[in-house]
Amino acid sequence: MNELPALGLYIHIPFCERKCPYCDFNTYAGLESRFQDLVAALAGEMARWREPLRGRTVSTIFVGGGTPTVLEEAQLAQIFAAVNANFDLAGECEITCEANPGTVDRAKFAALRRLGVNRLSMGVQSFQPQELAFLGRIHDVADVHRAYDAARAAGFDNINLDFIFGLPHQAVDGWESTLDQALQLAPEHLSLYSLIVEPNTPLYHWVQIGEVDAPDDDLAADLYELAMAKLADAGYLQYEVSNWARGDGGAETPIYACRHNLIYWRNDDYMGFGPGAHSHLHTALQDGCAGERQLGKRQWDERRWGNRKPVPGYIKRIRAGESVEEFDEEIEPRLAMGETMMLGLRLLREGVVRRRFAVRHGQAVDDVFGTELRQLAERNLLAWDEQRIRLTPEGLLLGNRVFAAFLPD
Repeated sequence: MNELPALGLYIHIPFCERKCPYCDFNTYAGLESRFQDLVAALAGEMARWREPLRGRTVSTIFVGGGTPTVLEEAQLAQIFAAVNANFDLAGECEITCEANPGTVDRAKFAALRRLGVNRLSMGVQSFQPQELAFLGRIHDVADVHRAYDAARAAGFDNINLDFIFGLPHQAVDGWESTLDQALQLAPEHLSLYSLIVEPNTPLYHWVQIGEVDAPDDDLAADLYELAMAKLADAGYLQYEVSNWARGDGGAETPIYACRHNLIYWRNDDYMGFGPGAHSHLHTALQDGCAGERQLGKRQWDERRWGNRKPVPGYIKRIRAGESVEEFDEEIEPRLAMGETMMLGLRLLREGVVRRRFAVRHGQAVDDVFGTELRQLAERNLLAWDEQRIRLTPEGLLLGNRVFAAFLPD
């Protein structure tokens, strides 16, 4: 196991001060009484994987949620102490923590820096007050500027800002103003996500009963194209469907690309800890390794699983020494190859690297998907050369149709 590839860790903090009406993540408000119990359970889950993952080098860590910054400094310190006690971290490990501009100050940012966090991701979502109100955010525009200044003062030189577009009847000039204000701050990274009406959310109910109009796909496409042009003019490189970063350096991915998310898009290995967190491993463990389900008792090629979502149930199972897995799936080779295509094509500059595909799956991509590649190229949705396969500009706007071509029926 000494030559196994690097690994990403995701740590889920399922707490918020208030849950936004569009959010379908596994998060909860009003559970302050369970903060410490959850922190202890996270440490317990990590300890279970110390031996099975011995020899793996952790190259990235992402602390997400929810809102990790609702935790106290001492609780955050316990989480990072568990990480360091159980896993080997790379010397230049990228460590990201999500933050809500309404729950942080300079002291909290300074605490994160002391704990080793070197990348910050703040959920701004909009610079328009009426849009922030519609989205149910707990912060206002002034909070964003205070939090951003505090983060810089604490020493963060790698900051991402998240935004949402495609709101019902969203004004084009308002979106342009939001982008302009974001660019004035000059973050290293920007993530722009189209609003999706997810089932089992208040927003879904509002749309169903006619209280709120459904988002307009054509408007969302116009706003997306506007963003692509404006961010390109400002020197940001769109390296993934929803992500832009500074720092070209002549590389396939910008210097400030999110290395943790690259693990997902390259269909590589990651471990998720916490309620509802997902994991994916495609490297067989040695016989005798003891994991959540004694994985080492047999060889396996690729597997993913997800933890139990409710916080009390997750904590109870950890305390009882029981598995916290809610589901698991062994991924068949054909599905694994299709997912490598679907995820890799999201990387607009890098695309699906032919050599990496062949090493990973033991077959040339053209031998597996030759028909699909030719058909999509004839429609000008894909382009390729000897090294890689990528979406065309037309393919980017029809990405979901392109991705579906590679997945089993």
